[in-house]
Amino acid sequence: MHNLEAILAMGLVTLLCRATPFIFFMKRKPPAVLDFVQRYIPPMIMTILVLNSFKGLRFGLAPFGLPEIASALAVAALQLWRRNALISIVGGTGLYMLLIRVL
Repeated sequence: MHNLEAILAMGLVTLLCRATPFIFFMKRKPPAVLDFVQRYIPPMIMTILVLNSFKGLRFGLAPFGLPEIASALAVAALQLWRRNALISIVGGTGLYMLLIRVL
């Protein structure tokens, strides 16, 4: 019963977080700071995540960071080619899983 209550509470909070901007800005234009947040925060967060994923690389030990770097390049190439985040993530993850098993 406790788990169900926790799930319902998290669902309600998520719904309210997503609905709040629509409720506040139904009748007026959002402030300029929200345009900045919408445009620049997602790339900044992705950059932090990518850099964080590379922090534990050991170039002195085999396979010398090859799976991570090859997978990151594959994700970038797939994203530039298809412009589809799901394809990029699945392709990069699949390549990484293959390379860590093979190398």
